[in-house]
Amino acid sequence: MFETAYTFVPILMVVIFVLGYTAIATEHSIHVNKTASALLTGVILWFVFIIFSDDIGFVNTELRHHLGEIAEILFFLMGAMTIVETIDSHNGFHVITSRITQTDQRKLLWIISFITFFLSAVLDNLTTTIVMVSLLGKLIKDREQRLFFAGMVVIAANSGGAWSPMGDVTTTMLWIGNQITAGHIIVETFVPSLISIVVPLIVLSLILKGKVERPEVKVSESAAILSYSQQKTMLILGVGGLVFVPIFKTFTHLPPYIGMMLSLGVIWLFTELKHKNLPAQHKRALSIPHSLGRIDMPSILFFLGILLAVHSLQSVGVLGKAADWLMTTVGNMNVVVILIGLLSAIVDNVPIVAAVQGMFDLSVFPTNSHFWTFLAYAAGTGGSALIIGSAAGVAAMGIEKIDFFWYVKKITWIALLGYFAGAGVFILQTMIFG
Repeated sequence: MFETAYTFVPILMVVIFVLGYTAIATEHSIHVNKTASALLTGVILWFVFIIFSDDIGFVNTELRHHLGEIAEILFFLMGAMTIVETIDSHNGFHVITSRITQTDQRKLLWIISFITFFLSAVLDNLTTTIVMVSLLGKLIKDREQRLFFAGMVVIAANSGGAWSPMGDVTTTMLWIGNQITAGHIIVETFVPSLISIVVPLIVLSLILKGKVERPEVKVSESAAILSYSQQKTMLILGVGGLVFVPIFKTFTHLPPYIGMMLSLGVIWLFTELKHKNLPAQHKRALSIPHSLGRIDMPSILFFLGILLAVHSLQSVGVLGKAADWLMTTVGNMNVVVILIGLLSAIVDNVPIVAAVQGMFDLSVFPTNSHFWTFLAYAAGTGGSALIIGSAAGVAAMGIEKIDFFWYVKKITWIALLGYFAGAGVFILQTMIFG
């Protein structure tokens, strides 16, 4: 890949990645938006990769390949955000918030977390986080309180996605790769995943006290003209469109973003026909183009930069060598899997799992072996340790503008307690039941 004189390039790229990662983590200290740092890091890494490579065609092929995967995630994210914004513009979330009357912080935290946990298994952790964090803005006025809830949503969404074959990208990869089967992953990882949110919930219940105050929800003039029935219809249509995505993927085997675009198209058509007779001002405010203008594009570009950076390290072989080093140096498979889970909080879990899939044939670890099932749990839940360690965390970070170090200080240790508790239960479970 590189000429002999350029064997330092992987090391240089790792240094650049670490510097970029540091800039992202310290955005408030250096007064540079994390999106700018992420984009610069991603582009510079690919620039270094190609300028020192002796095979330009290979680098370009790799970039196109990874860009296809990245684009799938970005289009999926854009579609989900737009649908959520459309529900919100129609005041559809009022149908839910009017039914959640609990104001005790602890009880509300358990309610929100369990809704997130099970919804994530049906949808996926990314979509669920977008929906639930958006919902928090309607339920909790105090920002500090809301951030704790958002942190718990990230943990619950990742844990909920880990025990479902459709709940997390890495679990889906293992399912499609025949490393696990749907029924087995649910049976084997449900209890550990549940423990990984119950432990943080217990800890936070000891920290959080008092009541939450509902914000004064400002309903737009356009949404105000809609009846409760119309608001409910949009909520059902929007959430139904999101639920439809994994079903569409299962039956068609097309990528999830195709299903998301189909749902968005149907909702777009519905709103166009439904509001065609409204005054132009209201029609525009309730339209999909208006919702597209309200989605958080900086967060989407941040995602682009992060994924470009991580995939450059995958293409240069750094991630594969790191996984190989873990296997040969550590030896104990349980410890290796736990470390892989923690590594997924620093770099994207998708290329890490892909590297591990490439390293071990099914003849070494057959379908539904302890190794693959434990890997699904660890890769799915380990990313909760850092706010940029998972797609769910990145989405929450963008919506609520969560500071990296606030999350490290307030949530990371709680997420790690849950992660290790769930891992311990998984190992114990395997020892008892085999």
